Amino acid sequence: MDSYSKICQKARDNPGFFVREVITLLIKPSTALRNEYNSISKLCKEKREPVFLTKNGSGDLVLMSIEAYQYREEMLDLREKLLSAEANRLSGAKTYTIAEVSERLQGLIDGNL
Repeated sequence: MDSYSKICQKARDNPGFFVREVITLLIKPSTALRNEYNSISKLCKEKREPVFLTKNGSGDLVLMSIEAYQYREEMLDLREKLLSAEANRLSGAKTYTIAEVSERLQGLIDGNL
């Protein structure tokens, strides 16, 4: 489980509390990309977290595995959908109970709708 997932789990387990977590950043100089590509690639895949590359001591690039990037994009897309749904709810859009949604889904499964 990555750091973000751990923080989310703690927040779910303790509703109403802010969770502070120290996340260790993986920082490498940009020359390491050329000299240590295989080990950096392995690190990105194993840790499932981005590696921050520096150039002359300043932040320059962020490198992550394809899997981590896809997961991040999916989470951002989900967040956008949730924010949109919440905005709709707050503006008065019709909402449904769990029972109503379950009934509708069962109807779709049974072919009654």
